[in-house]
Amino acid sequence: MALNAYLNKKVSVLTLDGRTMVGNLLSCDQSMNLVLQEAIERIIRPVDDGFPSEEVPLGLYIIRGDSVAVVGKVDEELDERITWSKVHGEAIGTTRH
Repeated sequence: MALNAYLNKKVSVLTLDGRTMVGNLLSCDQSMNLVLQEAIERIIRPVDDGFPSEEVPLGLYIIRGDSVAVVGKVDEELDERITWSKVHGEAIGTTRH
């Protein structure tokens, strides 16, 4: 499985409903079920929303494979330099298939 190369590394997961989770990939299977350790959800809000973007700690988190859209390895050095509460953007929206 292609994700085996990402085991025990920090990954970003985009789900079909537009959520973004980041954490260490602890486990995965052939159905794309994922287990993230020290997971957080990044909630990026638009500039005109009036609230800052936020990171919500999730801890150990299981993501069902049928809700996974994209998985990518995180550049940890770059990620640590970003102040996520100051990042703004539009919602990704849901994915249809």
